[in-house]
Amino acid sequence: MAVPPGPAPAAEAPPRRLEALASEPGPVRASGGDSRADRLSFCTKVCYGIGGVPNQVASSATAFYLQLFLLDVAQIPAAQVSLVLFGGKVSGAAADPVAGFLINRSRRSMSGRLTPWVLGCTPFVAVAYFFLWFLPPITSLRGLWYTTFYCLFQALATFFQVPYTALTMLLTPSPRERDSATAYRMTLEMAGTLMGATVHGLIVSGAHGPHSCEDTVVLEPAAVSPDAACLYSIAAAVVVVIYPVCSGLLCLGVKERPDLRPCPCPQLLSLCCSQHTHSCPPPQVEQNYLVLFCTHASRLHDHVQSLVLTILVSAVLSTPLWEWVLQRFGKRTTAFGICMMVPFAILLAAVPTAPVAYVVAFVSGVSIAVSLLLPWSMLPDVVDDFQLQHRHGPGVETIFYSSYVFFTKLSGAGALGISTLSLEFAGYKAGACQQAEEVVVTLKVLISAVPTCMILAGLCILMAGPAPKGPSQDTSRQPSLRRRTSYSLA
Repeated sequence: MAVPPGPAPAAEAPPRRLEALASEPGPVRASGGDSRADRLSFCTKVCYGIGGVPNQVASSATAFYLQLFLLDVAQIPAAQVSLVLFGGKVSGAAADPVAGFLINRSRRSMSGRLTPWVLGCTPFVAVAYFFLWFLPPITSLRGLWYTTFYCLFQALATFFQVPYTALTMLLTPSPRERDSATAYRMTLEMAGTLMGATVHGLIVSGAHGPHSCEDTVVLEPAAVSPDAACLYSIAAAVVVVIYPVCSGLLCLGVKERPDLRPCPCPQLLSLCCSQHTHSCPPPQVEQNYLVLFCTHASRLHDHVQSLVLTILVSAVLSTPLWEWVLQRFGKRTTAFGICMMVPFAILLAAVPTAPVAYVVAFVSGVSIAVSLLLPWSMLPDVVDDFQLQHRHGPGVETIFYSSYVFFTKLSGAGALGISTLSLEFAGYKAGACQQAEEVVVTLKVLISAVPTCMILAGLCILMAGPAPKGPSQDTSRQPSLRRRTSYSLA
């Protein structure tokens, strides 16, 4: 008996592009472009950028004013302030790999795998931030108080920031859309930085009146405004309100895509992440010491608020320009924009006058913008490259992002701890109306020579990075190879 012929075998489906390999099944993209499903709406990009505003508002306020608050309001010795700053940064750095590991092990819920972490950390980081600016009545325990809450704030802010930044990888498989979302995020985070410094500075401006020391006065602590503690608490409360508002908008406007790939080996990831993401911090030292320099090392006390605003406004306005330069000339070429601030920072230390200070502030803002935008634009490329080589799955982005922040915070902790300790050796007097000449020289070095050395070291590390292998003949790998060259050769 003849067997009837079966149905004809279906034609083999064409290979999908590797960019869609990590995502759920969806429409295949046409060559040279992104499918409609991979494109992000303007509302999604804006809501994603808003999610990073709270941490930037808080970080901006602490970067510009925490040292001044601890030294002149809480009147803690400079050595203890050094321990507070170092301990907080180390705590945040130590929390990064822990956050990456725990998030990697967490299960996906109805709202996603990363978004619940952002929502869950929001109330705790807000409370820790408020008590960081609270002045406890027991003077002898203030050092321990601020060390505890600064460590808590840094650790909780890490558990907020790591899943938020790693969310970039789960927004869309399109590299161009990821870069666009990163640009939106950086622009809004810059606006948050501007908001933090402006609002906090305007509220606490009454706590620091202009110095009126005579030339022959003895270096003794000056009386602090009785309302200083209240003003700092009000400024902290304003930031606390921003956290739930922005987190809510993030969850309402951003939909996290599912990721169904197999889980990678944690030991291999930890090793590879440390090799890919090691970096030097952006010019944080100049930010931290600008207010102290204007207050104690020059006659620019009345210009502090205007200089801070100039830095942040120029950073916000220049971020879209740097995104265009990055797309047009490549990421390695764009990195040289960080060097713009080097000669101007040295000029400010040599000629601390108001006109020079405003020029330096503007150029520093432009330089800081590229120093913040560039690493976050490179990270998705690094993750793509790693996934191509090792074919690993979910959680890779959280471990990579946490590893990058870990090395950044660790190097920043060393820089701030050592530099603040140098003020103690120079003879800094907490709350004093006028500081010794050694302190003035130390502050000049901290805003000029130290950032210069860090910037040059970071550029050397970037330029000495490994070059990619030659392009593969496999056409299915070519799109991802183009992504690899965007951060290795550009």
